[in-house]
Amino acid sequence: MNRSKSLAATSKSITAMARKRSSKTMLIFFLLLSLLAFLSFLPVFASLPSLPSYSHSHDLHFHLPRHQRLHRRQKIGVRKFEITEDKFWKDGKPFQIIGGDLHYFRVLPEYWEDRLLRAKALGLNTIQTYIPWNLHEPEAGKLVFEGIADLVSFLKLCQKLGLLVMLRAGPYICAEWDLGGFPAWLLSIHPDVRLRSSDPAYLQKVEGWWGVVLPKVAPLLYGNGGPIIMVQIENEFGSYGNDKAYLSHLVKLARGHLGEDIILYTTDGGSRETLEKGTIQGDGVFAAVDFTTGDNPWPIFKLQKQFNSPGKSPPLSSEFYTGWLTHWSEKMARTDADFTAAALEKIMLQNGSVVLYMAHGGTNFGFYNGANTGADESDYKPDLTSYDYDAPITESGDIDNAKFKAIRRVVGKFSSVSLPSLPSNNKKTGYGSIQLKRTAFLFDLLDEIDPLHIVEAESPTAMEYLNQMFGFVLYVSEYAAKTGGSKLVIPKVHDRAQVFISCSPEVNGGQVSYVGTIERWSNQAINLPNVKCVSSTSLFILVENMGRVNYGPYIFDRKGILSSVYVDGSVLKRWKMISIPFHNLNEVPKFNPVIQVTSKFHKVSAGKKLEHKSVGVEGPSFYTGHFSIDTKNEVTDTYISLRGWGKGIAFVNEFNIGRYWPTSGPQCNLYIPAPILRQGENVLVIFELESSNPELMVDSVDQPDFTCGPGQASVHQNEDGKASASLLTSNPLGLRTF
Repeated sequence: MNRSKSLAATSKSITAMARKRSSKTMLIFFLLLSLLAFLSFLPVFASLPSLPSYSHSHDLHFHLPRHQRLHRRQKIGVRKFEITEDKFWKDGKPFQIIGGDLHYFRVLPEYWEDRLLRAKALGLNTIQTYIPWNLHEPEAGKLVFEGIADLVSFLKLCQKLGLLVMLRAGPYICAEWDLGGFPAWLLSIHPDVRLRSSDPAYLQKVEGWWGVVLPKVAPLLYGNGGPIIMVQIENEFGSYGNDKAYLSHLVKLARGHLGEDIILYTTDGGSRETLEKGTIQGDGVFAAVDFTTGDNPWPIFKLQKQFNSPGKSPPLSSEFYTGWLTHWSEKMARTDADFTAAALEKIMLQNGSVVLYMAHGGTNFGFYNGANTGADESDYKPDLTSYDYDAPITESGDIDNAKFKAIRRVVGKFSSVSLPSLPSNNKKTGYGSIQLKRTAFLFDLLDEIDPLHIVEAESPTAMEYLNQMFGFVLYVSEYAAKTGGSKLVIPKVHDRAQVFISCSPEVNGGQVSYVGTIERWSNQAINLPNVKCVSSTSLFILVENMGRVNYGPYIFDRKGILSSVYVDGSVLKRWKMISIPFHNLNEVPKFNPVIQVTSKFHKVSAGKKLEHKSVGVEGPSFYTGHFSIDTKNEVTDTYISLRGWGKGIAFVNEFNIGRYWPTSGPQCNLYIPAPILRQGENVLVIFELESSNPELMVDSVDQPDFTCGPGQASVHQNEDGKASASLLTSNPLGLRTF
């Protein structure tokens, strides 16, 4: 029986009797009552020091080391996560972090709980996640914390499921995420801000952002009753710079918003050079390390100690790589399950803590994939839409695989609690073939665009200066063609430019012809054919932003045409620019002139065939298809296979599911989570840049496919054998009036 309830009942009974007696008798009873209450509480007081995790012997208590005696005396109900004696301590007990990265912004909110439960079934007790600034502030001053950006709900869900959180607050996160998590509008500021530095203009923006986001998470710190045990400052800064003033300023900001008790930490590669540059010694910031899976961890943990205060260096690999990222044109990265598990066991065997990167990768929906560079910024390598990462929990949440089982087996040896039972894989359905219809040609739409939405300038303008952060920009100008043809050179284009030319409508009906593509990673001149125009030849350059660099010295990665354009050695002037931004993951453009016109074309084409001046036209076009899910059937995950298509982006029910490029590979299929779908009619829209499937067909299938590549390309050719496209338009942009 609860002693406090029993005592309350006794008190009521005695008080009732006391009312019938004299005041003297009442005083005696109150004295007896006080004595009774005191004696009743004695057993409770006596039991407090005896915590279950320690010996019940009072005498043994005084033979324990001092730090254990201190922790045993900690009050019941006080939540504290701390570092001492080179260990993590949670509420007075030694704690081994068995964590994994799982990013809320790569998983639909409807699936957060599903993925977290799978992580818990893997044996994890902690979730590590980044905060991408650009997701939450896509435009300067426009803050988004709803839907997939609902950070607080994700953190509360972690706590509900019994998972702790290591929060990577940035402001730079890397993460194979566009611009390393920085909002692209930082690149539109003049003069240029120096990212990841003590530049006052940059720090002012960081202070504004952290002034919003850190107060949101402060109530969820572990000491405040929440799940957050540690907060990371920056990310792998030792691989980038050596600006200690910058790092110290971030620490001061974080402490100001989060208080002095929260553990702040850094993550850097496990070498002396990176730790010397990236750690913040003297500010009470814990230095964690990451290193290649399979490296001997313990010499690295020994080095780690040199960059932490005495007794403040529990061994922690904050990024233990379960797989690796993949770029377009590469084979899908795969790592052996048993090798990965054996490397993990080497860390855990000696009570080392570890965070799996990744536990679950997820998807780079929309335009948020990042990119890497090699020796210079032209050695550009954009990431896939899929962020499967060969993680133990696959992109779609599957766990019935060798890597999940091998890691779970190792974790089970060291976990202090029994591992949860295994959930089954989520059901996936192939909904069959989807017939598409070409609903609009990009160049057919241009005459319909309001001139007020066309930017004119002497020189090409970067995408960011057009107040456009993602998608495409169409650059239009004119040049005087030569009899033997001309040569086009664009020294700096980010990232991929398709080039088209056209005469006036009087010559050939205004036919627009594709002449070639200039790519950032293989920038070459293009020969412009002599099309025998009566006057000047119109030049169209459609530039795609394929994802900003997220790591290394070239992260200041503006998009579009970033240099002069030369035709036969002369600088081309007088440009018109049209933004084509499209929907992104967490925002809808305020105005998209092309999409607005496209909607009108969709309505015109509904129920009847569009008439064009030519057939077999290829190039930037919109295709639409419909597929139905029976109301009697469960809506499940699916994939759409883009084999036979060229390159582009796809939308399902107006949700941007990402880029496809099967001719480059390796990704053939795009993942469509069930929450995007609905019973009844579903709409698929594709913006195809190059060549469509001859049958205008895509397939809804029930599994991923990462076997595409150049060998699988389906290239449509002209009679002369050159891959090309010719598009029709009446008088695009009214170019005769330049």
